[in-house]
Amino acid sequence: MMTRVNLIQKGIIALFFLIVFLCNQGASLEKNSSIQISDSGVDLLIKERITEWGTAKTAIKGERIYSSVLAESFYRGRNYEPAWSREGHLMQAETLIKAVEEAYGDGLTPDHYHLGPIKSLVDEVEKESYPDPIRLADLDILLTDAFVTLGCHLSGGCVNPVTIQAEWFAKRGTVDVSSVLEQALKKKQIREALARLRPAQASYDRLKQFLALYRERSSRGEWPQVSSGPRLKQGGISDRVVELRKRLAASGDLEADEAKGGNLFDARVKQSVLIFQKRHGLQADGIVGSATLTALNVPLKERIRQIELNMERLRWILGNVEQRSIVVNIANFQLDVIENGKSVLSMKVVVGKRFWDTPVFTAEMTQLIINPSWNVPDSIARKEIIKTIKKNPQYLAKQNIKVLTGWGSREEAIDPDAIDWSKITAKTLPYRFRQEPGHLNALGRLKFMFPNKFDVYLHDTPAKQLFSENVRAFSHGCTRIEKPLELAEYVLRDDPRWTREKLLSAIEAGTEQKVAIPRPLNVHFLYLTAWVDEGGTLQFRNDIYDRDKRLDEALSMEPSHDIPRP
Repeated sequence: MMTRVNLIQKGIIALFFLIVFLCNQGASLEKNSSIQISDSGVDLLIKERITEWGTAKTAIKGERIYSSVLAESFYRGRNYEPAWSREGHLMQAETLIKAVEEAYGDGLTPDHYHLGPIKSLVDEVEKESYPDPIRLADLDILLTDAFVTLGCHLSGGCVNPVTIQAEWFAKRGTVDVSSVLEQALKKKQIREALARLRPAQASYDRLKQFLALYRERSSRGEWPQVSSGPRLKQGGISDRVVELRKRLAASGDLEADEAKGGNLFDARVKQSVLIFQKRHGLQADGIVGSATLTALNVPLKERIRQIELNMERLRWILGNVEQRSIVVNIANFQLDVIENGKSVLSMKVVVGKRFWDTPVFTAEMTQLIINPSWNVPDSIARKEIIKTIKKNPQYLAKQNIKVLTGWGSREEAIDPDAIDWSKITAKTLPYRFRQEPGHLNALGRLKFMFPNKFDVYLHDTPAKQLFSENVRAFSHGCTRIEKPLELAEYVLRDDPRWTREKLLSAIEAGTEQKVAIPRPLNVHFLYLTAWVDEGGTLQFRNDIYDRDKRLDEALSMEPSHDIPRP
């Protein structure tokens, strides 16, 4: 009896696949026939595809699957049931296609998310009365990979922000995008779910709006160039002023009706040049010299790419920088204390010079040190201090720097006059140096601590004259701040014991003192060469560390690794 039942079951299965085969061969069955594609056949094919992936680079229809680890977990959690179809009927695929197309507005490349192959497969499936299960399985995996990869990129960026390598990844602490997908499918909110993964900062939305505006302007051609020549300034008459007017009007720095105002460099042109210079971080003198001319002649397509690169940088940020936090924009040489999206305290900063680049990171400020001592980093001691001592034997005494061996209880001070410095080299230096607290100390009178692997901090400086420079990249990586006392007042304002007078008194005492910050806050070191300020003005800055070029290259390359589990 059991044998007869098995034979009947096998016969039914064979008949089913025969019918499907005939359908796919063009058999003229009615479209509304009761015969349907079984999800069980599709899920077996999905499982087979995923099982075959192994450790090699995975691909479907020639398209590399970047979220293989997350996709495997996603499908395993739903017992390999197809996510984007039911009994051969597609569900929400068109919605995802629209969302992928909209990623262009975020400065992303829709083709990175299988847009072409997905559209082709969708067209093929919709033309078939009874879609091929293999085609359905391939399409399902591509749709899932598109959502997960795009979701990871929107919520955390495409490129590793530490290495600036083509290494697509999911940041630690970010949402589980595969879980987001599961909920989005259930609620039929694919586009809404992806929209919620975008950065929450208003600064991101503002930059996105300017990206659309600049792309629209680019569709009408490049903006005018200004010919090279002598400096242009108010009162001058030149055919190049005609070019200048057109160029300034193209970027909105000059009223459109002034674009045809003639060859006289008048007061309105000067005012427009000042506006342009200020929003490009240039010396604002109203004169078109070499630096201003160079900025004017940056092609529109390069400015568009600059906006796209900085939208990527905003996607890297952990947490909301528009809540209570300290934000240092390295490329702008500026620090802002932010509350509710507004700057409540702003100051100039000095950042690392070339080859001593100030890094991008986020850390929590927990401590303030009054009258800090400075333990000279070993790299500075070997590369700079030794040379200075040999040129000027009195350097250590004049700068109040001690020569030491050992640390803690084993620390021992060495008389510098007892050392034959002519025999000391960068390789053989057996000592370390510490500059004692005082007005000469390189860290000034206040040091702000936020533990981080880069050993970077904010500090005062005796070299106040550097804040008058327009380009302020002079340090060894740490950041010197223009208004240390004001920042100290802010971070200690929740402790009534630390008034401005109390701080000044402690500084005057000259002894080192550590003070816990009552309400720690995040410090974000950013590197933004394009952003929109609080007034709605698009700002550009020079790429002092050549990071834009590296990021552009990384975004243009195929990633070397799949997206790992966050």
